[in-house]
Amino acid sequence: MHRERLIRSLLRSTEPAIRWKVHVQVLGESRDLPRIRRLEEEVRRSPRVRALLTHRNAPYRTGTNRSVYYKWQGIHWLLGALSEIGYPRGDESLKPLIDRSLEVWLRPSYFRTFTPATDSEIGRRVGLPVIEGRVRHCASMQGYALRYVSALGWPDARCRRLAGLLQDWQWPDGGWNCDVDPAADTSSFMETLLPLRGLGAYADVSGDRQAIRAARAAAEVFLERRLFRRRSDGKVIKPDFVRLHYPLYWHYDVLGGLKGMAEVGLIQDPRCAEALDWLESKEIPERGWPAEARYYRVSRNFESSSEFMGWGPTGKNIPNEWVTTDALLVLSAAGRLNA
Repeated sequence: MHRERLIRSLLRSTEPAIRWKVHVQVLGESRDLPRIRRLEEEVRRSPRVRALLTHRNAPYRTGTNRSVYYKWQGIHWLLGALSEIGYPRGDESLKPLIDRSLEVWLRPSYFRTFTPATDSEIGRRVGLPVIEGRVRHCASMQGYALRYVSALGWPDARCRRLAGLLQDWQWPDGGWNCDVDPAADTSSFMETLLPLRGLGAYADVSGDRQAIRAARAAAEVFLERRLFRRRSDGKVIKPDFVRLHYPLYWHYDVLGGLKGMAEVGLIQDPRCAEALDWLESKEIPERGWPAEARYYRVSRNFESSSEFMGWGPTGKNIPNEWVTTDALLVLSAAGRLNA
């Protein structure tokens, strides 16, 4: 009953994106319903989206990569944010931004690989290094691009190319890693979560069976470790994995991992049970879930790792609507919403 009250409270939020997330992601309502389409238009006109879009072209020079990836104010992160909060699909005004982003993430250099004879070659040669038979690259970049382009309603042939690259780069254990140390033979949680989500989103809109198989292979990287524990000794992999954040950007925490499992249909795998128990233990009774830490600061200036607008309060005993809605969507998908 307390979560029913919590949901009713969120449906009264002044933030239309929160109401959208509850209706669509928690309660499972179709985005094709007229009232959900009206809500998405409200998201489009919201102060948050206006703040994101107002600065989309400055202070970058045309043709610079900084305009795409600059943390967290570049086009890449802007499009990622819009894809998470119910921005309407197929909006023509976003197409120039999507084109610019995909121009960067599909550069010819990403289609070339080489085996370096020395460490110094890695930074000098064009292409991606292959060391001990594994491509070493930050696949989270292409992974997130694939996710937001698919979710925002533009899954064209370029998405097939992104999906193909991700599958070409996939490591034997199912994930990805950019570590150039030859001894590194295990995928990274941070580099694997966004490709998993991207392949899952692309499979949802395209029906691509190879993409969903690749996403589910990537899920094994997390499931084999119960989403936060080392295989070797069962200890927590990193302290930050068991803290709640919003947004995650390219980082990882247990809630982000569970969200990925939900998106590819694996949230009811028994290996998610401990992580789900952990998530439920983090609930502030009657109030929701907190953002215990954050990866950004708020600034009106163009500064690395800054946002123009915050994403709710941070503190162990302060509920955060963004974290709360993500927690509820995970519990809903796991059949634990009213447990």
